Amino acid sequence: MLGVATTGALAEDYVHIAPPSEPVAEGLEGYTSGDARSGFTYASEETRTLQEDDFENPAFLWVEKAQELWDTVEGDAGKSCQSCHGDVESMKGVGAVYPKFDPEVGDLLNLEKRINLCRSEGMQATPWKWESDELLGMTALVKMQSRGMPVNVAIDGPAKEYFDKGLKFYNTRIGQMDMACKHCHIDQNGTYMRAELLSQGQANGFPTYRLKWQKLGSLHRRFRGCNNNIRAAKLKNGSPEYMALELYVTWRGNGLPIEAPSVRK
Repeated sequence: MLGVATTGALAEDYVHIAPPSEPVAEGLEGYTSGDARSGFTYASEETRTLQEDDFENPAFLWVEKAQELWDTVEGDAGKSCQSCHGDVESMKGVGAVYPKFDPEVGDLLNLEKRINLCRSEGMQATPWKWESDELLGMTALVKMQSRGMPVNVAIDGPAKEYFDKGLKFYNTRIGQMDMACKHCHIDQNGTYMRAELLSQGQANGFPTYRLKWQKLGSLHRRFRGCNNNIRAAKLKNGSPEYMALELYVTWRGNGLPIEAPSVRK
């Protein structure tokens, strides 16, 4: 069972995206979809330049290692990722539709969980730890095969239950500061909190190299950081609550281009 109840308001009763407070800068229109704006449009010119140069983008240190791991045989099955999937280019389009409900597993999976399921069942290898360099790198490698493709996650059928709970989580006040995700990323997006420019909190760039972290990081690490900022309990990476929240947050950005691995402040 997920930890956030969904009784009460329906999805259509909520505001999901606030219209941009200012026009998007010229040349960045491709990083929008309707009222949705990628965090790229809030970034400084220096940060955007760093992201767009694959030779300078620091996230590619993880991607290059993951490319080696793609061809590395591990586990009792004597397989590598390449053994089942061929070249990594076969992953084009995959990153655009996750998280998604997997009927065989009977649960919602994001890319991290999908990759580890391939390792544990297909390769009979040890799953990678969340936030490990290996899992972050492989997630970025797989997702970057869809760079430029629009985010297109489904929220119908069995996914609807998770979507509703993610929506509820997003709008529920928590922590000592009694705040919800919406208070920063809908009500105040485009304004400053201390020295931080608040964005819409879109997920299309994850995994992201955050300059503050000085390393690649997952969306769930960002969730934990947000919870910490409002003095709320940090949940475990991959928890049911964060999985549901990931589906909702990703859906908010349907139509935005996949940017992984992005660079953010």
